[in-house]
Amino acid sequence: MSSTQDIDALIDMMAKLPGLGPRSARRAVLHLIRKRALLLTPLADIMQTVAATARECLNCGNIGTADICDICTANKRANGELCVVEDVSDLWAMERSGVFHGRYHVLGGTLSALDAIGPQELRIPRLIDRIATEDVTEVILALNATIDGQTTSHYIADQLEGRVQLTSLAQGVPIGGELDYLDDGTITAAMLARKKL
Repeated sequence: MSSTQDIDALIDMMAKLPGLGPRSARRAVLHLIRKRALLLTPLADIMQTVAATARECLNCGNIGTADICDICTANKRANGELCVVEDVSDLWAMERSGVFHGRYHVLGGTLSALDAIGPQELRIPRLIDRIATEDVTEVILALNATIDGQTTSHYIADQLEGRVQLTSLAQGVPIGGELDYLDDGTITAAMLARKKL
């Protein structure tokens, strides 16, 4: 048995994380071992706690430690606005911006005929139930500007047509963006979504 078997196993696990390859994982593990008391032990403790307590919100699909997340239970967030996102990471990005103050609905992906992902594999039926039972006045479709994201947005818009006001995020030139570095699709979307000054 190798004297580094456990360390190698930790490196292999770390290398499976998004953004980390084998070399980055080795550097991270070496840093954690060198800072064992400051980083490795507290990290192991908090990972064990999160593994035992993390769960999906039964209402919206967010990740938290209760059956219903803090956003869904906050009365001040019940303003009639419901932002539909593809994944929890998108919800967290919206929250970081601090610009949205309503509630969310996490689909858990997008429609994809190639991957056999239909409405039933996503939280689209739950979204339709929420529109019928909650006091939702506006649904903001904040899905990624990909073909699957746009297909999903159109499907949801068709399902909710006439039931609630539907809006989507503006698309186009990002703040600080230079036209020379943008792809044709982004420039086209920006031109079509132009507004009067």
